Parts: sequence; C-alpha cells; structure tokens
Amino acid sequence: MDPALYAYPPSDRAWVRSNFVATIDGAVTDGDGVSGSLGGDADHRAFTIMRSLADVVLVGAGTARDEGYGPIDPDDLDLSLPEARTPVLAVVSGSLDLPERLRTPGVLVVTTTSADADAVAALESSGVEVLQHGDDAIDWPAVLRALAVRGLPRVLCEGGPGLLGTLAHADLVDEVCLSIAPVLTSGVGPGITAHDGPHTHHDYTLAHAVAEDGTLLTRWVRDR
Repeated sequence: MDPALYAYPPSDRAWVRSNFVATIDGAVTDGDGVSGSLGGDADHRAFTIMRSLADVVLVGAGTARDEGYGPIDPDDLDLSLPEARTPVLAVVSGSLDLPERLRTPGVLVVTTTSADADAVAALESSGVEVLQHGDDAIDWPAVLRALAVRGLPRVLCEGGPGLLGTLAHADLVDEVCLSIAPVLTSGVGPGITAHDGPHTHHDYTLAHAVAEDGTLLTRWVRDR
C-alpha cells in the first residue's frame, strides 16, 4: 500500500478525516460490540499510516473505553513516513468520567463550557488538557479552530458512529476513509454514523479504492 494515498492535502484550516472499518452489510462492530477484530492486515496498515500522519486522533469517550484507548504510543506508528508525527489523543466526553489510562499527560479532552468544574480541575491536575467550547453541546467549529491554532490541524476521527454522525451532520467531515471487510454479519449493527437530527445530504468523490488481502480500502473526499 502506498502511504502517499493518505497524504493530507494543503489546507489553511483544520482538515477532518474519518477512519472506519465496516462489514459488507455495513456493520462497524462484531458480535462483541467492538471494531478491532473486523480489520485484517491491510486495514491495520492503513490505520497505522493514517495515525502516523495525523496531529490529533479524535475519539468519543464510549469508543475509547470499549476499545481500550490510551495515549498514542510512538512504537505503534510508522515514524519513517514523510511528515509523520506522534498525534495527540483527543477524547470527547460530556460527563468527564474517564478511566485512569486516559487521565494522563498526552491526552486532550473535548467537552462543553457547562461541564462539571471539579471534574475539569481533576483532569487538569492529572496533566490532561481540557478544551471547552459550547454550552449545552460542543461547538465543533470552535474546537477545530482551536486545534488549528495549537498547530494541530490534521484531525483523524476514529469514532464512534455518534461522534462521526455529529460531525457529518454539521458538514465538518472533509474525507471518509472506509475499509470494507470481507464479512457478512447477518445481524443488526450500527453504521458509521448515528445522529438524531434531520436528514442531511453531503456529496463526496471517490479518491481511491484499493483491494488488498480481501479488504477494500476506500477514501472519499467532500465536494466543496
């Protein structure tokens, strides 16, 4: 797989890329409710490349708990790639009830200005940076501007479907990288987006589709 397929385009603002793996019938989790087992070697390589090129890995707190997220380990990246770096892990949480492995330097938490002040202070005392924008709901354009100001414009959203659905509903997803695993689940499972708001329609252009080891690796870029 050519890493150049996942090079970020030049941009004067934050660029939001999402990365998901799904089954042929669109489920993003297996029978145990996690996605990690769906991707094969090709998906894992694409995952590593995308993480190595990102400034920020953005993930919802529920996904972070279910999938065992922690600060990004440089040993899990390919730092030999041009423009590679070790990204910051940004966890999205309203309650700020995070496991201990996420209460450590190298983690940024995204929440609202109405979040519990004591919980915010406790996280900050652990070395976590807390980014607060929006009152009742997170103000995502403000968050993305703040990340860009910090020199972190290359944003990689790894889920879950609720977080991607929120970003997609606001038309903030610049590209979607989707690996289609050669699996049929024959059960009810979530798709890559979930949102309770009204239907939206945003057009994307296929940037690449590469078949490798039975997995179809696709990348779709927003038409703007």
